[in-house]
Amino acid sequence: MARPLIGRTLRRLRQEQNLTQQALAARLGISASYLNLIEHDQRGVTAALLIKLGHTLQIDLAALSGAEERQLEGGLREVLADPLLGLEELPEEEMRILSGSAPNAARAMLALYRALRVAREDSSGIALPSGRRILLPTEEARDFFSDHANCFPALEEMAEAIGGELAASPSELNHAIAERLRQRHGVRVRVGPLEGSLRRYDPAARLLDLSESLPRESRGFQMAFQLMLLEAREAVEGILGPAAPSTPEATALIRIGLLNYAAGALIMPYAPFLEAARALRHDLDLLAARFGVSYEQVAHRLSTLQREGARGLPFFFLRVDPAGNVDKRFSAAGYPFARFGGSCPRWVVHTAFATPGSLRVQIAELPDGAAFLCFARTVTGPALRWGEPAPVQVVAMGCDLGRAAEVAYADGLDLERARTGIGLSCRLCDRADCRSRAFPPLEHRLTLDPNEESATPWRFEK
Repeated sequence: MARPLIGRTLRRLRQEQNLTQQALAARLGISASYLNLIEHDQRGVTAALLIKLGHTLQIDLAALSGAEERQLEGGLREVLADPLLGLEELPEEEMRILSGSAPNAARAMLALYRALRVAREDSSGIALPSGRRILLPTEEARDFFSDHANCFPALEEMAEAIGGELAASPSELNHAIAERLRQRHGVRVRVGPLEGSLRRYDPAARLLDLSESLPRESRGFQMAFQLMLLEAREAVEGILGPAAPSTPEATALIRIGLLNYAAGALIMPYAPFLEAARALRHDLDLLAARFGVSYEQVAHRLSTLQREGARGLPFFFLRVDPAGNVDKRFSAAGYPFARFGGSCPRWVVHTAFATPGSLRVQIAELPDGAAFLCFARTVTGPALRWGEPAPVQVVAMGCDLGRAAEVAYADGLDLERARTGIGLSCRLCDRADCRSRAFPPLEHRLTLDPNEESATPWRFEK
């Protein structure tokens, strides 16, 4: 097995801790010249040195995976391919150097590009009727959770403390939460018709109304959210304050996201959930049955198991609607999501809409050879009235193919042959034989011949 090459990641971690090469080399007991070779990926790293690095830098070894650098590379590749910038194709090596050696500059470029897109959309007339500019708070919220690896130890500790006081099994937890709301906060829970809403809290009346259209597991989550809204506010604001979101909308989105996180941590406690996930080999339906929660709640919780010293299997998590709009996205598995525009139509995320309610599994291989075990299933929300279409979305997850044996959905698959080639998006994909392509890649010139109709939508020069 080849020794791991972690140079740029190691360099970033060293610089974040304000260590010189000489200082870190002295702590590791190696020469500065040898460390310099490692940081330039001219030398591999032994297992013993990896362990020593983790201890010296006080990091989990998973931090050396290079996932952050790969995510930055993907974002830069997408940004720099925009024809508006008028750039020639940037060599891959330059992209790697920029994301590895100057990650803050790379993030600044992504932020500037987001601002450019907002300004471009506004100049095209995409603005609110009041004339106020759209600030994309959803992107800011996604970046916040990604920057924190979707893991918040303070909320986990609070949820564990409350769960310890409730001392209820999963089958009794809904009742225990309702009783705590009533006894400690004077809040009554009422289930019944609720026009236009699924949950509504009246602070003056101390009344929590839940829609009768919600299934049992959703009612439990809404009660857990209300309990955290009352008891975890200080912890949430302690996390939110230093982030200083740029707009009230982004602040509200992040606050609600943190409260949702805390509610999930309460109904699916970290240690028992992690133990069950490993024992059941990440079978989402079995986990949902054990904890009395929904498929989507389990999927979201699996993406948060990144506690230092007790990490779960790194998954990416995605929720998308039939139009391709993504409203939730997180990648602990290092999957390089396209940040702007649509994704590949060959990806199981989109084909899952063809078989509602059934789990679809796919081994997806990106053009650079990276492969992921992906699985996706539709989830349907309640329709509030007759004639209104029920909202349908796909919840998709995946992990690096090297960890596929830890997931039940890999059983029976030929991990080498049963691969589907996908791209991040059509404009970034070089696959010339793709019949699902919506438009040609931006970095290649079209080859047009009126004398021949190609089997693929577009021909282009490689």
